[in-house]
Amino acid sequence: MHLKHLGLETLDVVNLRVGGLERPTPGSIAEPFTVLAELRRQGLIRHLGVSNVSAEQLTEARSIAQVVCVQNNYNVATRNDRELVDRCAREGIAYTPFFPLGGFTPLQSAVLDAVAARLGASPRQVALAWLLLHSATILLIPGTSSVAHLRENIAATNIKLPADAVDELDRIGAR
Repeated sequence: MHLKHLGLETLDVVNLRVGGLERPTPGSIAEPFTVLAELRRQGLIRHLGVSNVSAEQLTEARSIAQVVCVQNNYNVATRNDRELVDRCAREGIAYTPFFPLGGFTPLQSAVLDAVAARLGASPRQVALAWLLLHSATILLIPGTSSVAHLRENIAATNIKLPADAVDELDRIGAR
């Protein structure tokens, strides 16, 4: 599709998606990322990101062009990316978890339900608040199906998780 059909001259952000849903596919991403970097140089793309990548692939991408965001699977149940989340924070790269509510359906977690009940919040709100607590560079894009759902998601930013709740939630991903 041409940018003009979209009524645009430039795409704000384009993420190079690598691999499947669960974890990154090993190997070089230099060739496709170099193509995106060239489109950026031509002014067709403003910023570049990567999705479902390993730490090594992020390093490789950054050797080619600036990376403004990483979008990987990370949530209260799936923590394989903890070190990458920390690295992105140190390097000023936005980290956008896909499946921020967890592929394990966190609404079925007794621990999450109990914490939510104590805080007077929904399990979804608690799962989102947990993510926001773990890095200043985490940007959430949770699914939103209605205005009420949008309000619920936004309200998650006001939830203050006490230390005991954080400990309980942290143990969900340690199993």
